[in-house]
Amino acid sequence: MAKLSAGINGPFRGKVGTVVGSSWKGQPYMKGPNKERTSKVTKKEKDNQNKFARTHHWLKPLLVFLRQGFKDYDYPIEGMNAAMSWNLLNAFEPNGQTTQINPAIVQVSYGDLPLSENMTVEKTAPDELLFTWGSDPVDGGSPYDQVMLLAYDIKNAAASFNITGQFRSTGMDVLKIPATKGRTYHVYMSFTAADRSRQSHSVYMGTINS
Repeated sequence: MAKLSAGINGPFRGKVGTVVGSSWKGQPYMKGPNKERTSKVTKKEKDNQNKFARTHHWLKPLLVFLRQGFKDYDYPIEGMNAAMSWNLLNAFEPNGQTTQINPAIVQVSYGDLPLSENMTVEKTAPDELLFTWGSDPVDGGSPYDQVMLLAYDIKNAAASFNITGQFRSTGMDVLKIPATKGRTYHVYMSFTAADRSRQSHSVYMGTINS
């Protein structure tokens, strides 16, 4: 039985005959009933499923960061789903007979907010990364844009980040990381508008060892 949420001419939720009504992020849609598959899964399909699983595993520890980094990517696709979509298409490269995610290609933020010039990062203490950037005004940006910082230990699926860092006009910020020795962090940097309406592409800053 289906329910009419907006009268006889509105969208419905539930099953009417062979049609199922539902919604996602406020957008109503209809679909047919699920059908049991009878054909075998092809090698290409298996490869795509494996690629999807690897991308999800790689990005999962960054979920909170990605919610802002891929905000309003392509409505209604945003956040983790948008990051999955972009990186599935762009972040893999050949590695012998298979493919692998290249951290240098990965985007953890996507948008048209401009970056600052002269962005750098260095480890200044066992548990600190110092980020610097040009504090001069940039066309299309604001002195009150805030830096987004991420250090990702892929091997241990552990991320240190700040999505509301210092203002662009400040020109520097510090990110705390665990002081544990023997770890490798892949470091990213981007900017978000003060009102959270826009964000920039992320920049891969390389690796830092603890």
